[in-house]
Amino acid sequence: MRRNRYLAVLALIPALGLQGCPALIGAGGVAAVSSLEDRRTTGTQLDDSAIESRAQTRLGERIGERGHINVTAFNRAVLLTGEAWDEATRAEAGRLVAEVPNVRSVTNEIQVAGASSMTSRTNDTALTAQVKGRFLNAKGLNSLHVKVVTEAGVVYLLGLVTEAEAEIATEIARTTGGVRKVVKVFEYCKSTDERCRPAPPPTDKPKPPRA
Repeated sequence: MRRNRYLAVLALIPALGLQGCPALIGAGGVAAVSSLEDRRTTGTQLDDSAIESRAQTRLGERIGERGHINVTAFNRAVLLTGEAWDEATRAEAGRLVAEVPNVRSVTNEIQVAGASSMTSRTNDTALTAQVKGRFLNAKGLNSLHVKVVTEAGVVYLLGLVTEAEAEIATEIARTTGGVRKVVKVFEYCKSTDERCRPAPPPTDKPKPPRA
C-alpha cells in the first residue's frame, strides 16, 4: 500500500509541470519520500493541501486586514493560529473555515491581538526549525509523522501518532529553548494499527557467494 502511495505522488510531478527543472524535481523527490512515510493516504494529503488553499482564500476575501491568520490542515482537521482584531473576527474566521469542503473539525487558536511583528514571526520560524531538527535524532519518533507550527513562542504539534510518540515529541518541544508552551493537536492511533505499525528493523543483505 505504501508503495502505491509513493508511485501516486511521483505521478503528480509531471502533472505539476516540473519536467526539465532539476531544482524543482529534486524538491519533488523529497516530497515523494515524505509522502511515502506519511501516515495519511495520498488522497487525504491532497485534501489537506486543498483545504489550506481554499481556507486562506476565503479568509483573505472575508477577513482581509482584520486579522493575520494561519491555516494548517492535517487529516482534514484544521488548526487556526495567528491574530484577529476582535472576538467577532476570531469567531467568524472559525466559521468560515468550518464551511470549507472536507473539513472535519477546526481548532481555533487565534488570539485577539494586533498583528505580530516581523521579528516575532522570524523567531517562530527559527523555533519551528529547532524543534524539527531535534526530532531528527529522537529515538522512537519519525520526524515526518509530526507537523510543527509555532505562533508567538507557542508550539503546536499535529500528526497521526501513538501515545508514546506524542510524549517523545512533546518533551522535545517543551525542552527546546525559547518555547513558551506546547499545545498537542494530535490524532492518536495504536502501534497495532496498520498505518501506525512500526517499520521492521533493517536486515543485512546476504553477501554474494565467492566465485
